[in-house]
Amino acid sequence: MTIRVRINGVDQELDVDPEMPLLWALRDVLGLTGTKYGCGQALCGACTVHLDGQVVRACVTPVRRAADRSVTTIEGLSKDGSHPLQRAWVDLGVPQCGFCQAGQLMSAAALLAEKPKPTNAEIDQSLAGNLCRCGTYTRIRAAVKKAAGLPEEG
Repeated sequence: MTIRVRINGVDQELDVDPEMPLLWALRDVLGLTGTKYGCGQALCGACTVHLDGQVVRACVTPVRRAADRSVTTIEGLSKDGSHPLQRAWVDLGVPQCGFCQAGQLMSAAALLAEKPKPTNAEIDQSLAGNLCRCGTYTRIRAAVKKAAGLPEEG
């Protein structure tokens, strides 16, 4: 079965099992390996992508759910790393091992699209579903605030 999906602004036709997790279609079929496999149960957020601008966990989202819709992956956030969040991540040296960071960035991008000037509580709540084994949460929050043009905490 062919499923039409717009991925990072490009129309794609996927000839895959409609029940295949979106994550595997992105990584194995299209070669978009920026989205990571973490827990496989939508618990860690490493596989976070946007489906029509909304955060979804690609590891548990069947491809059929993306039919005739728009998916944005970390590769689609910007082509050259110039998205304000990506620049803030680099400026503040946020990543440690880096494994969870694509999912963190995608959740943060969805937050800023909805709330351009989020509070600390909104940042924490929005990113609570993205786990970081390295514990970079303080730097992640600071980077979100920097990207939003908010003052850093003292």
